[in-house]
Amino acid sequence: MTTSEVAEAAQPWVLQFCHGYDGPFLDCARQYAALFVGTPYKVCTVYLTGKPSAAVEQGSASDEVLFLDYSSRDVRGLKLKAIRDFKRIAASRDFKFCIAHRFKPIYVALLGSDLPVIGVHHAFGDYKRRTRQLFANFFRKRLALLGVSNAVRDDMRACLPNWASERIETLYNRIDVAAVQAAQVSREAAREHLGLPQDAWVVGNVGRLHPDKDQATLIRGFAEALPQLPEGSLLAIMGSGRLEAPLKTLAHELGVDASVRFLGQVADGRNYFKAFDVFALTSDHEPFGMVLLEAMAAGVVVIGTDCGGGREVVQSVGSLFPLGGASALARVLEREAQATAELADKRECMRRRLGELFSDQAVRRQFWSLPLLAGLS
Repeated sequence: MTTSEVAEAAQPWVLQFCHGYDGPFLDCARQYAALFVGTPYKVCTVYLTGKPSAAVEQGSASDEVLFLDYSSRDVRGLKLKAIRDFKRIAASRDFKFCIAHRFKPIYVALLGSDLPVIGVHHAFGDYKRRTRQLFANFFRKRLALLGVSNAVRDDMRACLPNWASERIETLYNRIDVAAVQAAQVSREAAREHLGLPQDAWVVGNVGRLHPDKDQATLIRGFAEALPQLPEGSLLAIMGSGRLEAPLKTLAHELGVDASVRFLGQVADGRNYFKAFDVFALTSDHEPFGMVLLEAMAAGVVVIGTDCGGGREVVQSVGSLFPLGGASALARVLEREAQATAELADKRECMRRRLGELFSDQAVRRQFWSLPLLAGLS
């Protein structure tokens, strides 16, 4: 072997195992690969489902990217073939541990290797099932768990009460602040792209048109506040889903259909967040709320429901209202519309909070101080 080959063979590796790369999960892979920048570790990211893609390979920010190319149907049941494939990959390099996102990859990683596994959970209720509790308890000596918010962490701790607290921790989702801001276009260009008037006061919302996102409360709150908002104010909802027709009907029944714009799916939507004056997230127990970070990066005032992981993002830099509280939301919107003089201070608070809690650099420091890492070595 050459000197460089010997040096490469001696390098420690981390195996990152993802269910797929759809939606936000490609950036999740990037986020965890970024934890190892400036360390001796190299990162191999493996996708259980999804076709090989050069764009995904580049977006994963990893030293090596592998695609197992299973369909969702293929990984139902016992997943024996996936376990065999994972075992082969785990034996191919000097992997020190595995980071596995969501339950199926955790299941495959534990059965397909002897590696310590850090399981990352992005949703509530992953350990409500008794069978999953039994599985996690069986492998607890080499399994540690991370939730993307304190709310998700506490949900797992409640389901696994016999686990030491340091084995179930929080590691917040985060963004590459500079990269996100560099991609975001100006207010004027964003409004032109979205077809919004340049002089309107605009409340923005981004998400699937789904009961979990509770845009019905958003429309009701906006309708109640509208008489007190600046003339020509608009609510712009970016996203699509099965509730589009009922939500349009609701806006019509409330007499605000001319003031509510349904923008549909917008490619690279976060690049146009500067079109909004306020960003409102009305979700029912959001596990985290990445869109809140992207809105903060754009310098947009954020409003959210006082529940779930979104509360942890908004608190101290934005406004919270009770879940389903349309009238409380209306009062918040009225207040924000009158608070333009405070905008510079709010933007500075958001900038500091992003840097201190939700940036790649901040979370990298937190990750390497987690007690669970010592337990996996």
